[in-house]
Amino acid sequence: MAPTVKRAYKYRFYPTSEQAEQLARTFGCVRLVYNKALEERTRAYTLEGRRVSYAESSAALTAWKRSGDFDFLFEVSSVPLQQALRHLQAAFTNFFAKRAGYPVFKSRKKSRASAEYTRSAFRRRGGTLTLAKMEAPLAIVWSRPLPEGAEPSTVTVSKDAAGRWFVSILVEERIAPLAPVEASVGVDAGITALAALSTGEKIVNPRHERADRRKLAKAQRALARKEKGSANRAKARVKVAGVYARIADRRRDFLHKVTTRLVHENQVIAVEDLAVRNMVRNRSLARAVSDASWRRLRSMLEYKCAWYGRELVVAGRWFPSSKLCSVCGALQQSIPLDVRSWKCACGARHDRDVNAARNILAAGLAER
Repeated sequence: MAPTVKRAYKYRFYPTSEQAEQLARTFGCVRLVYNKALEERTRAYTLEGRRVSYAESSAALTAWKRSGDFDFLFEVSSVPLQQALRHLQAAFTNFFAKRAGYPVFKSRKKSRASAEYTRSAFRRRGGTLTLAKMEAPLAIVWSRPLPEGAEPSTVTVSKDAAGRWFVSILVEERIAPLAPVEASVGVDAGITALAALSTGEKIVNPRHERADRRKLAKAQRALARKEKGSANRAKARVKVAGVYARIADRRRDFLHKVTTRLVHENQVIAVEDLAVRNMVRNRSLARAVSDASWRRLRSMLEYKCAWYGRELVVAGRWFPSSKLCSVCGALQQSIPLDVRSWKCACGARHDRDVNAARNILAAGLAER
């Protein structure tokens, strides 16, 4: 039987002026509740050495509403406010388990504007979706259908920096594994080529950020000329965000196509464990590494392999994939980065990236 997975379907929607106002108010209340609860937890942890539970934060929220100072919290659905407290609880759980840093306050300008609704706070009927405290359904562009018979468990509404509105619908669905195939492939991530495959193929790197760099620079110069705090500066900021959004959308779409193809064509996919965080600290490489988005490439491969019954294997971070001859196994002392092809003493001539991909595949298969 196909495994059941949680999967989010994201759609764009166009709110009415009343809905946009209601959602903006909800975003603000969610941010306020999160920050106030974080402040109380920090005070208790710092001054008393005491951990505050979710139940205590929820009781405090009720008290804030009844105090008379926060009457506006009654104007929005209570569910997104409770969900904000649950997210804060999860953040502290990860902090105390040493899986993440200490939670930080949400900023109106820098934090993602979003609100999460559970089943009690939305109604889905006849292909429409209506949120609590709203009379009319959202005007959603249903770019793809939800799985037949799927019942949404949560709905997350968000607005990005470019002013676009999105709704993300989380459902449980069964994804049938793909039919087994014999092929296996090694993948060497790069900058000139996004990925070199052990088959000898190189997947070109579209370099989306570089393609729109002139347009981005123009928008940023226009923003710099606007007076701080002015309405024109706010408009210019949205234009800059729009260019960034276009770059991110195109990059994500390309990565989805590449990873889906690799998963469909291969039973085993081998990748290298790259220290991306360290690489982006290099000023000369940071921009190119970020544009290639290797971390997202691997993340997509991980969950798609899990969905479709494929296997993803990872070669060790210190494995010398580029300096090892994939024919005889001889290890070269040093191969500078500007050397893109080399010849081994055994007579084999290698393309640097394809050779690395073949070694990654061999190392990955050996570790299974």
